[in-house]
Amino acid sequence: MVEGADMTRRQVLYWRLLSRLFGPDEQPALETAGLAIVEDLGLPPALLDPGVSVDTLVQRFPELGDELRDLMADKEHERGAEVRRAALVSKLLLNVFATGSGNVTAARLESWKNDAGWFEKGMGCEPGGLRHRVGDEELAAVLAGIEGDLVKRMHLREVLADPVLSKQLTPSMSLIEQLLHDKHNLSGVALANAKALIRRFVDEVAEVLRTQVEKASIGEIDRSVPPKRVFRNLDVERTIWKNLTNWSPEDQRLYVDRLYYKQTARRTTPARLIVVVDQSGSMVDAMVNCTILASIFAGLPKVDVHLVAYDTRALDLTPWVHDPFEVLLRTTLGGGTDGTAAMALARPKISDPRNTVMVWISDFYDNRSLITDFEAVHRSGVKFIPVGSVNSSGSQSVDPWYRQKLKDLGTPVLSGHIRKLVSELKNFLT
Repeated sequence: MVEGADMTRRQVLYWRLLSRLFGPDEQPALETAGLAIVEDLGLPPALLDPGVSVDTLVQRFPELGDELRDLMADKEHERGAEVRRAALVSKLLLNVFATGSGNVTAARLESWKNDAGWFEKGMGCEPGGLRHRVGDEELAAVLAGIEGDLVKRMHLREVLADPVLSKQLTPSMSLIEQLLHDKHNLSGVALANAKALIRRFVDEVAEVLRTQVEKASIGEIDRSVPPKRVFRNLDVERTIWKNLTNWSPEDQRLYVDRLYYKQTARRTTPARLIVVVDQSGSMVDAMVNCTILASIFAGLPKVDVHLVAYDTRALDLTPWVHDPFEVLLRTTLGGGTDGTAAMALARPKISDPRNTVMVWISDFYDNRSLITDFEAVHRSGVKFIPVGSVNSSGSQSVDPWYRQKLKDLGTPVLSGHIRKLVSELKNFLT
């Protein structure tokens, strides 16, 4: 009987949630029933108010913070608390997915980001972590889409012109896209604030990508280089094994005649990395990520990095490859796509094909004749890596014709998370 009553109360809470998500008007009967359930659970009525942020709720009722963490994670939850859990889950879903319509202020956007952070905590990861977790790419893409819609509903120019309001903005991919599209219409204080936001975002993403690049060492151990005789390179196990004949039973000691050290010198191959990026409006995420990634690889020893961006024209951005911030300021998002112009600029850069990798980032909705150039580059010995998506969420759209042609060529389009591209490049440099 109790289980049946609990099921009914959970249904009421979820029906109320659905009505608030898909309809602007409140349903009095569901609101009254929901309030009665929440109060009976000993939860604050503010839990039902989408106008009250999760942050505010936790500040007022700190004990709810622990309950919200891992609330929706895939794990064993406490039995008998399903109704309470349904009420808390409804709060997270309501605040994140019911964003209404009309203009959005900087404070409203910041509040939504905090709520989205609590939603991610409820999913069992830290704020921002959902976009990097395998298996959650679709959900991460939905959150990015909601954030993008909120950014578009802001009077961004007015916000940027106000130093107080601009400080409330937190850099995100959606915001950076808007800034890059609108940068030519900004001036004075607004332009300075926009550049500061782009710089902050670039630095934050660069730190994440740099960590991914540095996780794996580059190159094999070079056995021709003698090991450095320093303590950190001491091979303890080998030293003990080689000196076992010096064990003294009387003294109960091992006398060491010789120390052995680990070889740590890496053999690296001088490499040329040519990154070609479609800078049309649909590829902004790839543009940002790959310009940053190119700058990181440009900082590695013996890696010669070249960067080309294109839409209907091609632009050689190699002189600024070490500074992705400057690269982004020189790009013009939008317009058509003509990969042949980019190939005409990129192919002359190939001097040693077998020691060159070409990364081509695009949705490949392009001139079909470009496949002939791809085939020629691949046959020459260049490591050709076509990339359909290197964004935060892994969502992507690639021309099916090109996808099949490149697969037949033996160079399938790489799609998904940017970690895949990092892994491919590391393999080439090893």
